[in-house]
Amino acid sequence: MSTGDSYRVAIVTGAARNIGRAAALALARQGFAVLVHSGSDKEGAEETAGLVEQAGPPARVTLGDLTEEATSARLVEAAAALGRPAVLVNNAALRRAVPFEEMDLAEWRAVLAVNLDAAFLCSRAVIAPMLEAGWGRIINIGGLSGHRGAAKRAHVVASKAALVGLSKALAIEYAGRGVTANCVVPGEIETRRGASAGARGQHPDKALPPVGRRGTPEEVAAVIALLCGPESDYLTGQTFHVNGGVYLP
Repeated sequence: MSTGDSYRVAIVTGAARNIGRAAALALARQGFAVLVHSGSDKEGAEETAGLVEQAGPPARVTLGDLTEEATSARLVEAAAALGRPAVLVNNAALRRAVPFEEMDLAEWRAVLAVNLDAAFLCSRAVIAPMLEAGWGRIINIGGLSGHRGAAKRAHVVASKAALVGLSKALAIEYAGRGVTANCVVPGEIETRRGASAGARGQHPDKALPPVGRRGTPEEVAAVIALLCGPESDYLTGQTFHVNGGVYLP
């Protein structure tokens, strides 16, 4: 979304593939320049950036470990080179599967560091330019397991549930100052998964959702894009489920 001679910029973490890539493209189609982040997948991130630029707005790639505090600052600096940082999509996540009795503290902390600490660090880094402009959107990507539970994923469940709380806290703290915060929770989505994520079907019900199929990254991205549109000013502190009816809060 351009304003005058500059762009509003969306920072999307974990955007080399799947929901992150779809979100980057959906926001690009709304006119946002996009800062594409990936931890280490340079090829995938550059492919996403190329697709963004095909849609019209400029894009830039930044790689880095989001659990390191300096990385979030670099993301905002890189976004500022494109325009004004206005949207943050905290999508980067680890979804490891480990039996609880075998889970050590290092494993627990590794998942919470990416899923929760990184969202905190990136949100804190981007809030200043958002408040200065009087407009911003922070969108945390939750997980269905954070609402229903899941076997072998205690760290994932805890971190995804915490993102709901973080969204509510930011929504209240910045209410009336032009910055909203919401949580988008995908259900069973057709994505390319890493080996450490384990098999699908960790949720209590293994059947397909009532709509009869899994969702697509683009369907999740459509909700993200809606929350970044001009009609979303009154939406804050909410949790939006995109799951084909498999979970009805």
